[in-house]
Amino acid sequence: MHAEFKVPGGKLVVVDLEAVDGRISGFRLAGDFFVEPDEAIAAIESAVNGLPVDTDAATIARAVRDALPDGAVLLGFSPEAVATTVRRALASATSFADYDWQLLRGPALAPLQQMAVDQVLSEEVGEGRRGATLRIWEWSSPAVVIGSFQSVRNEVDHDNAQKYGFEVVRRISGGGAMFIEPASAITYSLYAPIELVQGMSFADSYAFLDEWVIQGLQGLGIDASYQPLNDITSPLGKIGGAAQKRLGAGAVLHHVTMAYDMDGARMAEVLRIGREKLSDKGIASAAKRVDPLKSQTGLPRDEVIERLIATFRGQYGLTDSALTDDELARAQALADSKFSTPEWLNRVP
Repeated sequence: MHAEFKVPGGKLVVVDLEAVDGRISGFRLAGDFFVEPDEAIAAIESAVNGLPVDTDAATIARAVRDALPDGAVLLGFSPEAVATTVRRALASATSFADYDWQLLRGPALAPLQQMAVDQVLSEEVGEGRRGATLRIWEWSSPAVVIGSFQSVRNEVDHDNAQKYGFEVVRRISGGGAMFIEPASAITYSLYAPIELVQGMSFADSYAFLDEWVIQGLQGLGIDASYQPLNDITSPLGKIGGAAQKRLGAGAVLHHVTMAYDMDGARMAEVLRIGREKLSDKGIASAAKRVDPLKSQTGLPRDEVIERLIATFRGQYGLTDSALTDDELARAQALADSKFSTPEWLNRVP
């Protein structure tokens, strides 16, 4: 069994192992990390060999840490990273490079259609009718997209949303509200077989699935980093947030909205929760909480998107694709039967 795990912001961890009589055997650790002293590698391998194959990640990490020689230094990885990679090997996890990724760019869709397309494409990938896909969203109108478990009345100022033309919709993933102005947001989704995140906790998988965009932003000159659990940030402010859903159909849906040119004052009028966060932090203006990509790069929105796509394409390859007529028809039917209904929108009043 073989697995690889690129530590977000760190180095590549590679493991090979066998499962013999219910225990880990022949475990070998490699990677482009740094370790002092060299003997630490043998100590790690000895700690992992012999563990039951159903040992959880926390226990593996603890065994690795306890086995390290006094004063050992691990640079670019950690006992937790070793444990994650071991669990991925045992779960027959895949990597980005194992898939022929497809690219969907647009078309511009209404908010309800966006919600439905996310579910349809996740199901298509999970059921094997579509390959792993990166979708760049384009919006036809403003929206507030609330998380699956958020309260509508707690999150949204309904009167101001109506006043400014923001449609309120609910997505299938958890997390916080997305404030969308079509020309001011950059939103993307990844749809992949669940094997891509096998052996990972939700916390680990968030950073893992967005490592490519962190690198893309850094290539634009932004000092971008991941802030657990689900934020992309920089020293100048928050850039965006991620949300994720693992579907029973066998797919993982991971999507991110980043601020390109956010109207922070308008956001504070439309989102109630934003006012509470600002009050708690003593910040007078919402504009200080979300730092747009425009101010950090000086580039047009389309160029930022193209540069991010180029990063993904350079690392993993991308083939241009399009939504099929059947996918669009299914999405419209789902928008009508589920996402537009009061029962769905107000499932948490």
